[in-house]
Amino acid sequence: MRLVVLGNDRQVEELLSDRSNNQVDVTLINAVQESADKHADALIDLLFDGSSDRIESLREFFSGIVIVNSVVDTLHKINAPFTRVNGWPGFLRGPVVEASTNDESAKNAVENICACLGKQVEWLPDTPGFITARVITMIINEAWFALDENVSTREQIDAAMRLGTNYPHGPFEWCEKIGVKNVHALLNELAKMDGRYHPNTLLTKHAIG
Repeated sequence: MRLVVLGNDRQVEELLSDRSNNQVDVTLINAVQESADKHADALIDLLFDGSSDRIESLREFFSGIVIVNSVVDTLHKINAPFTRVNGWPGFLRGPVVEASTNDESAKNAVENICACLGKQVEWLPDTPGFITARVITMIINEAWFALDENVSTREQIDAAMRLGTNYPHGPFEWCEKIGVKNVHALLNELAKMDGRYHPNTLLTKHAIG
């Protein structure tokens, strides 16, 4: 199997961390224009930005299966025959990949690709944030509310959540790892459907500042 992967060093390391099949040939590229490999089975774009230029480039330069890291933008918004996955920092390291596609015929191929990378696909509805990212951004948002209300410090909130819930990271650690702009973007998108996701003003200041 031949895969073309576009991503930064950390994303690529996470994607390949559990690779169990030595028969997978991975080619790393720095731009979509380098993806015109007619023999590749799939292109995985971990730096996908959802822009119309990026979508057109992927459609122009690669004719096979395209898998994009798109946590906020849905397939309905992207309007292209891609498979979207949760590729936020830290999420590709686990054994399960959250994914969504409108192309039923691509599911088996995507599952085989992920299996070769030591991962299982969890097919989910085409909604912003899938499941895990949606839950974690809500936890992060609540932590910002607690900080904004002077309930405690960042360090104490992180320690309390790690020790009290056995989470691998505290909410502020998670926010830094994921990126405050990513967290803010997802909360804004989710808030269009449910006001409970409205981002805290202090979080917003950090995201746009």
